[in-house]
Amino acid sequence: CTPDIWALHEWSAWLTPFTQRRGRRFETTFFLCCLCEPAPWSSPSEATESFISKEIWLAPPQFYEIRRLEHFASLSDLHKFCLDRELEGVERWLPITLLTADGMIQLLPGDEMYLEDSNFLENLMSTEKKNEEIMKEGKKFHRVVMYNRHDYNIHVTVQSKYKHVYPKNYVVSKSRL
Repeated sequence: CTPDIWALHEWSAWLTPFTQRRGRRFETTFFLCCLCEPAPWSSPSEATESFISKEIWLAPPQFYEIRRLEHFASLSDLHKFCLDRELEGVERWLPITLLTADGMIQLLPGDEMYLEDSNFLENLMSTEKKNEEIMKEGKKFHRVVMYNRHDYNIHVTVQSKYKHVYPKNYVVSKSRL
């Protein structure tokens, strides 16, 4: 399968959050291309299920973006959405990592705890509180809560920018609450 590069639609842009001194960091731009014939890839819901069942691993940005794609009932709906919003551009996100007592939280722009402070470009935030304690304290969320490599929860209560869609709040299991 070779996509038509002229048919690519800019979807999102992410910078790898700081994790350790001298750690490798990446800038990634996601593009969409709607094909006429079905590709041999998983659907967004199949990819999510494969991730949860530990058949595949998805980094937080890939998981987040796959969850966004689940908003669209059909490929034609997705293509129309891309055409309607492509002139808006995309916002480049740099997640800020908050280490917690039982995991970590990646804070995204718009979250009440997100600090646009250059100090966090080269340092981690940390707390002795557990993820659920932090979640009970807030109201304005745009974050990915991570318990382990295959257990991410997405919480979004903010309005999107650039006419984009956010994933619906996604919690794998309520057993920890």
